[in-house]
Parts: sequence; structure tokens; C-alpha cells
Amino acid sequence: MGSSELERERDYVAGLYRRLHELQRETEEQLDAVRAQSVGGGHQARSERDSFARLYEDRILQLREVGERLAFGRLSVDGDDGGGDQLIHRYIGRIGLRDQDRQPILLDWRVPQASAFYQATAKTPMGARARRHLISQGKKLIRIEDEIFDPDLLDESSVQLQGEGALLTALSAQRTGRMSDIVATIQAEQDRIIRSELRGILVVQGGPGTGKTAVALHRAAYLLYSHRERLRSSGVLIVGPSRSFLRYIEAVLPSLGESGVVLASVGQLFPGVEATAEDSPAVAGTKGRLRMAPLLARAVASRQRVPEAPQPIEVNGETVMLEPELVASAIAKARETGRPYNEARLVFVKTALDALTRRLAAQLRDQGNTVDDSDLPMLREDLRTASDARIALNTAWLPLTPQKLLQDLYARPHWLAELTPDWSAEDRHRLQRERSAPFTISDIPLLDEAAELLGETVVQDVAAKRAAKQQRKRDLENAEQAIANMGVGGMVDARSLAEGFAEFADAGTTAERAASDRTWAYGHIVVDEAQELSPMQWRLLLRRGPSRSFTIVGDIAQAAAASAAETWEHAIAPLIGRGAEGERWRREELTVNYRTPTQIAAAAESMAIAHGLPVTRSVSVRESEWPIEVVPDALAATRLALEVDGTVAVIAAADRLAELHRSLGAELGDRVGLGAEGLASDVTVLSAQEAKGLEFDSVVIVDAAAIVAESERGAAALYVAMTRPTQRLVLAEGGLPAAPEATAR
Repeated sequence: MGSSELERERDYVAGLYRRLHELQRETEEQLDAVRAQSVGGGHQARSERDSFARLYEDRILQLREVGERLAFGRLSVDGDDGGGDQLIHRYIGRIGLRDQDRQPILLDWRVPQASAFYQATAKTPMGARARRHLISQGKKLIRIEDEIFDPDLLDESSVQLQGEGALLTALSAQRTGRMSDIVATIQAEQDRIIRSELRGILVVQGGPGTGKTAVALHRAAYLLYSHRERLRSSGVLIVGPSRSFLRYIEAVLPSLGESGVVLASVGQLFPGVEATAEDSPAVAGTKGRLRMAPLLARAVASRQRVPEAPQPIEVNGETVMLEPELVASAIAKARETGRPYNEARLVFVKTALDALTRRLAAQLRDQGNTVDDSDLPMLREDLRTASDARIALNTAWLPLTPQKLLQDLYARPHWLAELTPDWSAEDRHRLQRERSAPFTISDIPLLDEAAELLGETVVQDVAAKRAAKQQRKRDLENAEQAIANMGVGGMVDARSLAEGFAEFADAGTTAERAASDRTWAYGHIVVDEAQELSPMQWRLLLRRGPSRSFTIVGDIAQAAAASAAETWEHAIAPLIGRGAEGERWRREELTVNYRTPTQIAAAAESMAIAHGLPVTRSVSVRESEWPIEVVPDALAATRLALEVDGTVAVIAAADRLAELHRSLGAELGDRVGLGAEGLASDVTVLSAQEAKGLEFDSVVIVDAAAIVAESERGAAALYVAMTRPTQRLVLAEGGLPAAPEATAR
């Protein structure tokens, strides 16, 4: 009976793939037909054609990206009469599919009817009588596993499991250097968090291996599906700790049918600058403190200077004096507007030129010349283009970019000292560097803060913005009419079509436009490894998500950054503010460790507790056959780790990485990679920071004591390193360091 059931399910899954391919062909034909349309020279007609083409292109991409494991589950529920005589089988998969009669043959895992697949238990079956896991290799179904909630069905099934087979199969699978989705094996506590409401700030705390990253990504996919109207135009931002992390997770959302998401590290959140260099912990700590915000505000304000003496302005052989009082009055008027620095500067220049024009006109009249009001615009233009006037006004109020402001601040120690009279000399010294030095990751929130204070150097024309708004309204009306004319109602919506019209399609997708626009306000932001963020980095993210709709995942015990907080309340203080408005956050915990074998998790937790880290206890679901071993050198340790099939990470203090890469490469050849670029290699040499959020089959830790000694929070970095393996942990050049005496007592 089991064999016939397996064959029946294979036939059903094969039918789903046939329908998937049919839909691909149909959509490709629709795309070809749209592209072949002759629309003449009408701009609106071309816009409609191009917009439909883009929608079909997006659908084709979604259908192709689904790839393997299209269907992974089946729920058995009572028939429509509820009598229990007739079972209805609902298949659960990565996307939803309908047959040619528009009847559902595969439910998207995110729809409400699919929630029982993840949350039902024998005690609380949620209307389900049985649950079946479809376990595949590639596109081939190789095994089925049943969980029976209704005892009356026991005679109809040849197998009754507890639902762990599919999970353990996934957990034991060899790692590839890329994260896989967990859509087929989401557990009940994870599913509850994934499906929780969009509003407000959700903090997900969980120890290593509890699936925080997977939950965050699947929650992003769920929210995009369930709140598509709200999030389509505003987008979703996912912030990760490093480039290696982003490379590790980049395939997950496309495999779930979602590609319109911006993935970025903190070093990529200021358009035009991609920072990869890390400051020393001490310097990063200084730059991450909230007092950097008022320092930058003082720096911006100090760039407006009143001259000490009158300045002569030569205009067509006439000299007019620019008095300090005139400059001071124009500066005061510009400041009263409350506009950002560069925008207020336009007010300053206009006010100063107007006053100078009146003075020049009066001076010419005093000399016997006839000057009436119609001559004033010409005199003003002569002043505006005069070299002396440009130099004098720019000296008083120079246009600034965020990059130049920060470079000047770092490269001019006397100016920095004037702005920070209450700072220590040591803190000031940490900020000093050459003007030509590249920006670091810690500089990105400072550049963004400066940009907020400075504003754009060119103010957008209000009339142009009004015209754009009116055009969007017309496009929406035209899209509704186009959908009616083409008879595709229900397949696309007018807003999606309007957003693709040529005027806006040229600017790229929502994700592309959002990534290039510093002022973009996202509909939702997901922050992974959030415990590492500094207060200044949180301020940046609040500007990206002013609606305060956040999913924040992390583990306070893994906080290794110098400016990281010790509690979530302190960490997200810049987001939650104070008082009643500051209560808009909630906390969930993940308590089951799916990644780390029991013996490794126990050793890591013991080390962390001994060093005073606030560990969130979790229960590991499995053990490994490999004990933790201590060997003399890194090469011997790596050879041991390679005995386990799969990926190996060699984790060490930052100053050892290049040397280890060379020495291991000399013995193991091109099997050894370095950092984010080396994740596709069998062996990757990287720091604990680079390893954050990743997982490997085996991990070699070289000189654990050096990792602890490397920074003030080195014990947290070692905790991160110890909890990366799914199978084996090997310690080289010494075992685990002893706990500090004060903590040990």
C-alpha cells in the first residue's frame, strides 16, 4: 500500500510540474503577443504595452525560480459536508497553482489554509485529520511521511510518524555555502512568528541555530504575499551583517517566488558609497555613539561664517561693499526657514543678492544714474555672475556634500577640537585620519546623518513634483481602462500596471529605485544579527523605515561589536522612543536549536556563561557522531574537519586570516577560499564577524584565546564561531580559554 501511495503522489507531483511548465509557455506566448503589438506613436499605448510586458516577464521569472521541491506537503481535511466520509486533500507548495478550470491544485504555503501544515498537532489539529510530508530530491519525490491526527484514519495509512523525518533529513543535509529555504520544514513556533501581524516592531530573540535568519526571510516572503498592495510600492529592506551573509542568503527569497526585495549590509545603505573596511573596535565604538549626531549638527552649523570686514564686489567697473551685517542678516533669515543646510543656502544667496542689488541700485542713483525697478533683475544677474560675489557668498555659506563634511571633520583636528570641548583627547584622536582614507562601515550612518542635515544641493521643483503626482493619477486611470480592454481582469491589478508605465519603468523596479534613493521610506525592514547595530546605525534605519514596521532578529549573547547594547530595550531605543509611543514593540523567542549538535551547543553555552554572556537557553534536536577535538595546528585540524563531507570554515582572529589562507592553500590548493569571496570553496578562512549568520558542516577554530582577546567582546565572537557547525567542531592551537577570574568566582 505504501508503494502505491508513493506512486500516486509521484503522479500528482508530476502533474503539478506539467501545469507549471504549461503556465510558463502560456505566459511566454502572452509576452510574445504583447511585444508584437503595433501601437503606433502614442505614448500611452506604448506605456501600456511595456507595462504588460514587464508583468509577464516578472511572472515568467517567478515560475522559473521555483525550481525544485515545488510541492512538499499535503493536508487531509473533511469534505464539504463535514461528515468525515469524504476527505479533501490540499497540497502545499512554494507557489499557488490552478488548473485550466481555475481550480486550486497547489496552495501557496503563505495562505491561511496552509497554516495547519505547520501548526497542527494531535491535541490541536486545526481541522486537519492528517498531514503528509512529500520529501524530494530535486524534482523527484523519493519518500512520503504521514502524521495521523484522527485515529479513524489509521487503517488507511501504512505509516505513522511524528513528523521529524523530513526535518531531520533537511538538518543533516550537506551545506553548500548558500542558505536553503525551510519552507517544507517550518516548525510551529517559527510559523507563528512568520505569520504574526505586520504592524509595529517585532523582536525575535533566539540562540544560535534556532532558525532566526530563516524565520526572518520567510516572514519577509509572507508579508510580501499577504500585504502586497501595501508593500509593492514601498518595498521591503533586508539588512544583514556582512557581504558574506548577503551572498549566503541571496537565493532564498527568489526560491519562494519573491525577488522585489532590497538586500543590503549596513555598509551599502548610503547610495554611491559601498564601505567594506572595518574600523578598529575602539574607533567603531566612538563613531557609533549617539553623541555623533549633535557633533555633526554643530559641524554643519559652523560652516556658516560672517566675514570680519566688508568685502568689495566688482561689478562692471562698479564696486559695491558686502557688509558683515548684510551677510549676518541673510544667514539669520535662511536659518529661520528650518530647511536643511544646502536648501537654506539657496534662501541665503537669494536674500544676500537681493540686498546687494538694492544697495548697488542706490549707489548708482547717488552717482546720477537713472535706475528704475525694471533694471533690478539685470543688476541682480550681473551680481550673481560676478566672480567676487560668488567667492564672497560661497565663503560665507559653501555648498557641502556629506562626504566632504566628514572628510573635513576627520582631517582638521583643530576644527574637531573646537566642536568637541567636552570630549577626551583620546576620543578625538580616534576620529582623525587622512582626507583620502576610504570610508568605513561605521562611517555610513554618519554620512547619512550628514545628508539629512545638509539636504540636496539642488532643490526639486515643486511644480515638477505636482505634475508627477497628476501623471501617476492619469496612469492609474489608463491602467484600469487597459485591463478592461484586454480582458485580463483578475490577472493583474491597475496599480501594478500603472507603476510599470514607461515614465516610471525607465527608473527600474521598486527595489532598484529604493536601493538608489537615500530618502526612500520602506514599508517594512528586516534586520538580521540586529544585536550588533550601534545607536547611529539604528538612527539610519529609522530614517529608512519611518513607519516603524520592523522585524528584528538576533541574539544579545552574540553581540560582539564595541557599540552593541546589552539588552533589546537599549538596542532599539532609537526606534521605540519614550512614553506610550515607545511601547509599540513585542518580543518572541525561538527555543529549539536545529543547527548545532547537542555536545557542541552545550560546550558553547558553558563557555559563554562562564564569560558572563546572557545566553538564551535552547534545546538541540540532535547529536553528532563527532566529539569536539583539540589538535596542535590548523592544518591537522582542517584535515580532520574534511573527513566530514561538506563545507569547512576555519575561523580565527582577523590578524591571522591572510597567513592561514596562505599556509592552508599551500597544502590544500584551490580548495581554500578567503572571506565572502571564498564561500563557494570547500574550506573558507574567515573571521568570527564574517561567519556571523552562516553555517558550515564543520568548523575549525584557530587559537580561541586570541579571538577572545581580540576585542572587548571577544567571548561573544568565540560563541558565534563555536555555534556555526552542523556536524563537527575542531579546536586548533589550544582549547577553550579559561573564564575571567571575577566571572569564574
